[in-house]
Amino acid sequence: MTIPTGHLGTEPAKPRPAWQVGAATIAGFVAVLYLIELIDTVAGHRLDYHGIAPMSADGLWGIAFAPLLHANWAHLIANTIPLLVLGFLMTLSGMARFVSATAVIWVLGGFGTWLIGDVGPCPGSSIHIGASGLIFGWLTFLLVFGWFSRRPWEIIVSVIVLVGYGSVLWGAVPVLNRCGGVSWQAHLCGAIAGVVAAYLLSGPERKARAERRAVRG
Repeated sequence: MTIPTGHLGTEPAKPRPAWQVGAATIAGFVAVLYLIELIDTVAGHRLDYHGIAPMSADGLWGIAFAPLLHANWAHLIANTIPLLVLGFLMTLSGMARFVSATAVIWVLGGFGTWLIGDVGPCPGSSIHIGASGLIFGWLTFLLVFGWFSRRPWEIIVSVIVLVGYGSVLWGAVPVLNRCGGVSWQAHLCGAIAGVVAAYLLSGPERKARAERRAVRG
C-alpha cells in the first residue's frame, strides 16, 4: 500500500460555524457603511444626492445606493445596532437565503419608495437615503418567515424579534410620521418587501408541508 506524499500531513479544512460566517458578514457590511459615511463627510455630503429621488428617471439609480448612504453620523449610529442584530439573525437561516432576501428587500423596497416617496403631508420633493428600509425589511422577514416555514426555532426567533423590535414598526405608519426628516415611505415599503421575501423564500417549506398533507389525506 502506498500513500501519495502530497497527502501526508494534510486534513480537510473544517468549515467555519454558520454563526461566525454570519457575524463576520454583517460586521463587514456595517464597516463598509462607516467607510462610505467617512468618504461622504470628506466630500461635503455630496454622495447623499445619489439617494432615491421619487418619480424621477435619474432617481431610479438611487435604489442601488440609498441603503448605503446616511445623512450624518448620528443617522448611521442610530441604524447600527438594528443592522447588526437583525442582520445577524437573518444570516442564521442560511447565507443563500439571507442574500436572496436582502436583494428582494433592497430592490422591491427601494422601488416602492421611488413610487410613493413624495406622498404625504410634507410639500416639495425629497431624496430618500439610509438603511432603515433594509432594517424594516429584515424585521418583517424575521417576524413572518417562521410562520410560513413552520420551523419551531424560526418561530422562536420571530417571537424574540417581536418582543425586542416590534414597536419599531410604528415608524412605517404615515399618520405618526409627519414632516421631520423620517422616511416612513422607505420604512413601509421595506416592511412590505420583507413580507414578500419571506413568502417567496419559504416556498420549499410550504411545498413540503403541502405534500405531507396530501400524503396523509
